Amino acid sequence: MKLTILGSGSPEAYARRASTGYLLEIGDDKILFDCGGGVFDNLVRSGRLPKDITHLFFTHLHTDHMMDYARLVHAAWDEGAPPLKVWGPSPIARMTEGYFGRDGVLSPDLYARTELAPSQQVWVARGGTLPRAWPAPEVTEIKPGFSYQGHGWELKSCEVPHAQPAFDCMAFSVEAGGKKFVYSGDAGICDALSELTADADLLIHWCYRLSTDDIHPAIAEFSPTPEHIAKMAQSAGVKELLITHFRIHMDSEDGHSSANDELKEHFAGPAKIVEDLDVFEI
Repeated sequence: MKLTILGSGSPEAYARRASTGYLLEIGDDKILFDCGGGVFDNLVRSGRLPKDITHLFFTHLHTDHMMDYARLVHAAWDEGAPPLKVWGPSPIARMTEGYFGRDGVLSPDLYARTELAPSQQVWVARGGTLPRAWPAPEVTEIKPGFSYQGHGWELKSCEVPHAQPAFDCMAFSVEAGGKKFVYSGDAGICDALSELTADADLLIHWCYRLSTDDIHPAIAEFSPTPEHIAKMAQSAGVKELLITHFRIHMDSEDGHSSANDELKEHFAGPAKIVEDLDVFEI
């Protein structure tokens, strides 16, 4: 397995970090976890094309985890890719229809690209055939506890506390070739996540605050610090730990020093703060 960081930031507009997105490659499969703003551009910068993505899994539907979804689907469709396979919590099916349905917000664009003669001729010149179908992602709505068997890999999920009851929020694990990868999504520390994480070769966990941040208790309950994450990972037997989802104010020299000190103090294995376009072999 190979992991590429396509977005390590938050909802904040920030040149250094795109919002959330992680690409996991296993054999011929390119599995995208979440697709926040800026992830599309980093996918292209990493040397891949939208049509290369074979699976897309959403942990939850905050916009910083799905804002580039429509762009990815549209661009892959325009490259002639087969319909993208998508899994995510409700209402991802309704949102997809809202983008690409006959009355969807993109319907004027799609009508123009499929029905107007100049656009049809551009499509044919690029090797396409007529009539040209509209984008039609293959969407499956899932609940925590969902599992999936891929080609030589298996995905599992659990519920994590974050934005309930607005929508379900999940973490995912993927096992392949005797190795285990876990992505927390946006998660408070909980028993289900600790169990899913057990003996992981690589855990990537969101970190939305530092121990020194003065925040409301309602945020603190669901937003673990580097110390909390490191302790959980150590207890779960994780071999390598990455933290992500850094906000702008956390990206200072002091912020990095504080986070790294806590990781080193409470976690025995390799640990670091990720950056966009980092690559990790699992």
